[in-house]
Amino acid sequence: MNTTEKIKAGEQPAPCITGSQALIESFLREGVDTLFGYPGGAIIPVYDALYDYRDRLRHILVRHEQGAVHAAQGYARVSGRVGVCLVTSGPGATNTVTGLADALMDSTPLVLVTGQVGSSLLGTDAFQETNFVGITQAVTKWNCQVKRTEDIPGAIAKAFYIARSGRPGPVVVDITKDAQCGTAPFRYEKITSIRSYVPATVPDEAGIAEAVRLIDAAQRPLVMVGQGVILGNAEAEMRAFLEKSGMPAASTLLGLSALPSDLPQYVGMLGMHGNYGPNIKNRECDLLVAVGMRFDDRVTGNPAAFGANAKIIHLEIDPAEIDKIVHADVALVGDVKQTLPLLTARIRAAEHGAWIEGFRACDKVEYEAVIRKALAPGGGRIRMGEAVDAVARAYDNDAVLVTDVGQQQMFAARYFGFRRSRSMVTSGGLGTMGFGLPAAIGAKLGAPEREVCLFAGDGGLQMTIQELGTIFQSQIAVKIVLLNNSFLGMVRQWQDLFYDRRYSFTELANPDFGLIARGNGIAYRCVERREELAEAVAEMQACAGAFLLEVRVESDENVFPMVPAGAPVSAIRLE
Repeated sequence: MNTTEKIKAGEQPAPCITGSQALIESFLREGVDTLFGYPGGAIIPVYDALYDYRDRLRHILVRHEQGAVHAAQGYARVSGRVGVCLVTSGPGATNTVTGLADALMDSTPLVLVTGQVGSSLLGTDAFQETNFVGITQAVTKWNCQVKRTEDIPGAIAKAFYIARSGRPGPVVVDITKDAQCGTAPFRYEKITSIRSYVPATVPDEAGIAEAVRLIDAAQRPLVMVGQGVILGNAEAEMRAFLEKSGMPAASTLLGLSALPSDLPQYVGMLGMHGNYGPNIKNRECDLLVAVGMRFDDRVTGNPAAFGANAKIIHLEIDPAEIDKIVHADVALVGDVKQTLPLLTARIRAAEHGAWIEGFRACDKVEYEAVIRKALAPGGGRIRMGEAVDAVARAYDNDAVLVTDVGQQQMFAARYFGFRRSRSMVTSGGLGTMGFGLPAAIGAKLGAPEREVCLFAGDGGLQMTIQELGTIFQSQIAVKIVLLNNSFLGMVRQWQDLFYDRRYSFTELANPDFGLIARGNGIAYRCVERREELAEAVAEMQACAGAFLLEVRVESDENVFPMVPAGAPVSAIRLE
């Protein structure tokens, strides 16, 4: 139907706008309110158009494109929305690859729009040209290149649908400069389905029936709660299943906060530096119910020995994860928000009080061997666990916890409690040092009503320390706790335990973090003495803006418990 026919039919012709305007209008149709980005030549037409939308879209100017992606991840993880980034071509685009890989590993919904050279220059090695679609095929859920102005709205609608549906993940839309500058009629239609793309299936009746039979017969079961429960907004369904089944539940690192830490059936964190009970009792379990988790090697240890005496039920939205690492006796492929109620409705009400008491006995062993020493060590320098515990208590275990990667990540995961979901933001699968600071920026913008506490080590903080400038410019009230041990602590721990204490290039000569903080307009305090810690935390808590609290901690402290790499989780060490 041409324009004349549309007018005769009473339909208004679509307005003709530039591709850059079409991109921004598409964002608005998807409910986007925040962009993280960095301008450059191939994306400048979009930034020029964005000038007229400053009252409708908040743009956060980061200091490095990797920071844009990590910030968008933090925003997505706490808000449950799609994070959005905007960068230029060439090095601007390639600087985002680490963030994309991180988002793919941790199933974070993300749309990254990159500028590209004009379509006539593609393949000519033009200035700041890279084959970014080819580069990112392995680190995205889907990607595409747009060369025509009229194709921009459809590509963006598809990108958002794919990013948020099924198992979420990052999507890249690469737009040539001529497509940004051209004009075309604008009409936006949200996508609700794509032929050949089935984001979630419904489990078969036979699988449900067999899972119910195994659950009803189990004497020593354990539910393993993964991030899929959070991503699927299935926290209430998880609680209902636990209440009826009476089973104990443990969490993966990324599943932390899906259940309140003080839930009577909660027995701790799984994995390499997880709690003693769920690891040591793995060999006693007769049933493992894995909900929205992928059996990462940091959870399973030696997969051949994981749940060796147990039947395994795996609830998972991504069929590629079924039997990839650990064989499932029953696989229920689908959205856990739908599959969990199917089980809850059919299982018998039960209680496993005596079995749960066995985990509590393990808690006492762990407390005496590890926790008591970590939280109340007496003499010597401040320990990481002490600092985490002091901050957690000050915020009544109700802040959003963001971590970088390393020893502080594990101490924070172990000793920071949770009252509500979407309160843990960390780099799990990729383990990206430098993730924490920009992710905390995004988390605060995604949940501005909540306090956001970042725990970072001196190594990881320096990888993205330039984002302090983003905090300064955008006035983002992030609370940063720097646990400074002057080492790459986790690598040093492995050198200590497995490489005869040959500390090869892990000791750090650090800058004056106070000067850097103050140079970026951020309040700062440093503590070395234990008796000053509580007062310093209170000062940080009372500060209305951003705050960097540097805690000089013990340099040779190790994180325990620990499962040695490649060992079964039941071989967990307490020292």
